[in-house]
Amino acid sequence: MSSPIYRVALFAISIVIAQTIGATGQPAGSASVGGWGFDLAGADFAKNPGDDFFGYGNGAWYDRAVIPPDRSSIGVDTILSITAEARIRDILERGQEGVGPSSQADAAKFGAFYAAFMDEARAEALGAEPIAPLLRMIAAATREELAGLMGRRSFFSLFGLGIGPDDKAPDRYAVSIRQGGLGLNRDYYVTPRLAEKKAAYLAYIVQLLAMIGWEAPAQSAAAILDFETALAEVSWTNAERRDPEKTYNPMSVAALDQAAPFPWRRLLASADLGGLDRVVVVENTAIPKIAAVYALAPLDTLKAWQAFHLADGAAPYLSKRFVAANFDFRSRTMSGVAEQPERWKRAVTTVNGAMGQAIGRVYVARYFPPEAKAQIDGLVGHLRIALKERIARLDWMSQETKRRAFDKLARLDVEIAYPNRWRDYSALEVRPDDLFADMQAARKFAWMRQVNRLNAPVDRDDWYLNPQTVNASYNANLNEMTFPAGILQPPYFDPAADPAVNYGGVGAVIGHEMIHGYDDEGRKYDSAGVLSTWWTDADANQFTERAAVLGRQFDSYEPFPGLHVKGDLTMGENIADLGGALVALDAYHNSLGHQPAPVIDGLSGDQRFFLSYAQSWRQKSTDDSIRQQLVSNSHAPVKYRVDGVVRNMEAWYNAFNVKPSDKLYLAPEDRVRIW
Repeated sequence: MSSPIYRVALFAISIVIAQTIGATGQPAGSASVGGWGFDLAGADFAKNPGDDFFGYGNGAWYDRAVIPPDRSSIGVDTILSITAEARIRDILERGQEGVGPSSQADAAKFGAFYAAFMDEARAEALGAEPIAPLLRMIAAATREELAGLMGRRSFFSLFGLGIGPDDKAPDRYAVSIRQGGLGLNRDYYVTPRLAEKKAAYLAYIVQLLAMIGWEAPAQSAAAILDFETALAEVSWTNAERRDPEKTYNPMSVAALDQAAPFPWRRLLASADLGGLDRVVVVENTAIPKIAAVYALAPLDTLKAWQAFHLADGAAPYLSKRFVAANFDFRSRTMSGVAEQPERWKRAVTTVNGAMGQAIGRVYVARYFPPEAKAQIDGLVGHLRIALKERIARLDWMSQETKRRAFDKLARLDVEIAYPNRWRDYSALEVRPDDLFADMQAARKFAWMRQVNRLNAPVDRDDWYLNPQTVNASYNANLNEMTFPAGILQPPYFDPAADPAVNYGGVGAVIGHEMIHGYDDEGRKYDSAGVLSTWWTDADANQFTERAAVLGRQFDSYEPFPGLHVKGDLTMGENIADLGGALVALDAYHNSLGHQPAPVIDGLSGDQRFFLSYAQSWRQKSTDDSIRQQLVSNSHAPVKYRVDGVVRNMEAWYNAFNVKPSDKLYLAPEDRVRIW
């Protein structure tokens, strides 16, 4: 959209914000949280904000919070997701009832899908029968035939196939091939202090192989684990996979076959890509080594490996003993979840994953107020101006790079609440009496939907998130942000809340996604979404040096003895968190029109902004889930997404009188300044 449109929207939202503050400095309406948008009872103002700002804003809530037994965490996102879960259940159970004519056919399908999942008696009667034909295929396969099975959606694969915009030509699609073959994140295979989890995985492999009647389950399981460990040892780390310049390696299929001998044509043909001539190889130095490990592995090991992963992937949709075994390892052991979720919750997750946009169409009609879309559009406009002003003030960036950064910001597209065009599910076949077949059909449908558009222009109206999702995203190839309806609600956004709260909540979310276009990955894509070098060398070096300081800060955080946050793995999110908060604070200041912010409950505007920011990251998680996050996730634990951000912001020091003796204090010269 053009800048003038956003300026009009900005003016409109400024009026709305101004009208929410009465003469007393209190919001004119009552916000959903705490009257003006912040949960004062959840804070712990007895703490020193300079020592533990996350605890200062959330400490009382954290001490009282109880993680539900069927979850690994509780917090803002979890609570909103629980609400969405209940609403989706109602939509699924009502099926076509109360649904408009345009959604009737889809409602019949997602109602049937839900009914199939809820038919526990049939799942018990079938046991492992749904996967028996596939197990027989595995048992009879040659090495080449096993490679062919990997291209089918029901089987596990040594290599992941993906279809998305080409990094060098984002107006067309490309097929990517990436490393795979592991049942755990690679760190679990190669890190000695994670040996306990690796041993639990071995026991789980033995258990599932025995349950499907595989020969010599203990011996086969040991061979599988050895095979996967060999794969892990030659695979790239998650941090290495974050560099788009290193992961863009286009080549012909013939060249790939020479570089990494493997039955590629067999694999691609079974994935309905038989005529493909060009692929983008992601981990180009790992793929040949993975292919070599496969070539040397005994055929019996490969069959057992494929059989185990078939059972593991199918387990949630089979009888109780399979469901229980899968839950016990994947959720209880790995994430610390105490109890298995009720069947209806698992059904909601599954059907929502398969037909999310069909459900979302009904969801937004029932639960999303249309006026909120325009209000968020205005907030985006305000943050866009604030980011432009921040870029203009940078003292380390040249005018040449700034000009191109401005162009990228001007061309940034924004998707709010729900798509303009809903997904067509007419090709998806669903039966109310065959859950495993429905899962196979859903996976095939999702894949063929991508295959069938491979030679068409990139669809810029396609949504990758469902409207009911409590999340947001940035797509570098499309230079596009998406804010689903699920996140556009309190405490992130409430039209009746104090503006400082909205800017500290959804404003920081919007700023976060904007900055993803300028983080260590996003900055390598230009305004058209092309992977290219648009920075001067001097500016790129300055950016890298400043980002490295932030990386070292996060490397120093140690949630558990000997287990640190990975600054290189979390770099993009950390840059987006810090930059997003800075942009949101500037936008809040701009919204005041150079007038002082009112004092509410003894708190200044900046204090309320930072408290809102802390509240938006409110979460309590199991230790196991945090350990798993540290190993594999590009996001740092929430405490550090608060404390690690605010300690780099001068306004926070001023707002809370933070002193050099405080634990979070950083000398001015040590504070990170990127955006």
